[in-house]
Amino acid sequence: MNKQSRKLAVVGPWIRENLLLGLNMREYIKKLISPFNIVVGFIVIIGLYFIILRFSRGLAAITSASDVQPWGLTLALGLFSVVPLSASGYVLGSAVYLFRLREYYPVVKNAILIGFLGYFFAVVFLLIDLGRPWRIYYPMFVSYGPASVMFLVAWHVALYLSCQALEFSPSAFEWLGLKTFRKRVLKINIGLTIFGVILSTLHQSALGAMFLLMPGKLHPLWYTTYIPWLFFISSIAAGLSMVIFISWLTKLFFKRRADSNYIKSIDNITLGLGKAASFVLITYFALKWIGLAQGHNWNLLVTSWGLWFLCEILVFVLLPCILFLIGSRDKNLGLIRFTSILTIIGIIINRLNVSLIAFNWNLPHRELLHWRELIVVISVFTFAILVYRWIVNRMPVLHEHPDYK
Repeated sequence: MNKQSRKLAVVGPWIRENLLLGLNMREYIKKLISPFNIVVGFIVIIGLYFIILRFSRGLAAITSASDVQPWGLTLALGLFSVVPLSASGYVLGSAVYLFRLREYYPVVKNAILIGFLGYFFAVVFLLIDLGRPWRIYYPMFVSYGPASVMFLVAWHVALYLSCQALEFSPSAFEWLGLKTFRKRVLKINIGLTIFGVILSTLHQSALGAMFLLMPGKLHPLWYTTYIPWLFFISSIAAGLSMVIFISWLTKLFFKRRADSNYIKSIDNITLGLGKAASFVLITYFALKWIGLAQGHNWNLLVTSWGLWFLCEILVFVLLPCILFLIGSRDKNLGLIRFTSILTIIGIIINRLNVSLIAFNWNLPHRELLHWRELIVVISVFTFAILVYRWIVNRMPVLHEHPDYK
């Protein structure tokens, strides 16, 4: 057997086992043709068409954003909402690797993957929205300078995305059989975690600090000097809730890809994360009222904006806090999982309020939603789910690799 034949003899089985899930090419293609894949494929293709339309005809082809309304759903949902929901990586990473809470180890790789994909697709949304996406490096190297919040956000997101890629890389190296690379990354794992926590603390709050520059544009009920802290603390609650919710979904739909340790530990992990989320939310709730008191805006609570503000903090902050406590006390897993969904919705509503709904609130005419932009957002989210499913089905995320116990 010559060298090329030996190489094919090694590569061929690896491709079949690790890429095609143990199927031959014909069986794999046949398996791809399912109702779920057809529907999501149609959504992604439609979204891709509008993305091409955006780059060929400009932003006006898909969005209602303008000089006075600087962004639409692409950034309000795709960047400002996705970034806090991607906090699972630094929250669970610091819990396991820094505070040695080993009972959460079974979900840490999944949490890091969620965080990595979240930041990656936040950058994708940013590229779609930028008028000149090839200039994405400008805030880092060309304009603004180190005194700018945009300089801070750009560098931190770029560095943290790289950091999370390295944190997740051991799973990819196990899948590829690259033992030496895996060993080298594991040696710097603690350093990566510490670096990631520092970056996350800064850029989560820096996204809120952007709105400190806009006191005349953001509604007084949402504008406060505490907004950087509010963005940071709420990201912790979002990260915990995402781990609870996604872990539950993996237990339902990816049971074949999970080992017994992962499946058995999910319930106890859910209880622990629910208890932690309740303490985070009560801190967030108190800080929201402190910010309101600081601005002396009590009279605005009786307006229509005030009712919406009260709905946000009572229904989507205080209520989840109470439900998390009750669920943890009674060991009611269903209640905790429902509350995680409620919390995720609440974080999204808060970011939409700050970046879109209550932003430029006093303009006489605003168009907040364009149906084409909504389709683009849905299609990118759909593609992100497909990427997550592809990785989990192949890489050791929900289980330990047999060669790397």
